[in-house]
Amino acid sequence: MSAEIRPADFEHPSVLALLDLHFRRMHEQSPAGLAFALDLSGLQRPDISVWVLWEGDRATAVGALKRLSETAGEIKSMRVHPDRLGRGLGAAMLGHIIAQARNLGLTRLSLETGSGPAFEPALNLYRRRGFVDGEPFADYRPSPFNQFLHLSL
Repeated sequence: MSAEIRPADFEHPSVLALLDLHFRRMHEQSPAGLAFALDLSGLQRPDISVWVLWEGDRATAVGALKRLSETAGEIKSMRVHPDRLGRGLGAAMLGHIIAQARNLGLTRLSLETGSGPAFEPALNLYRRRGFVDGEPFADYRPSPFNQFLHLSL
């Protein structure tokens, strides 16, 4: 089955289900007050672009890019549906977001994520693509749970 990445259709039930899954899992796997997953209204802001990876008529991965400044962006809402893990969909979405950031002329991509077993597969993916640990950015504050990664483009 071929996969296609397209801008998110926030009215499609498959997209809404995947975004709801992401939001719920982030809050389940993070200490209170340390989950920064955007809800649906947060993802629909003009400074955020959201893409969905489709396999047939099913949304199987999502990722977003938030513009922080003329030169910096933040990766938000990366999620692959649990029954599609290990198939390279996360890598495809991350590659798409990096390419979009470069097309916008951004020179740095950053992300905030958590710690622990639930976050290790994503951290491994980011580090394989060249992201390195670094300082908090934007309005984030450091905690023993949160991690901050950066990629120079």
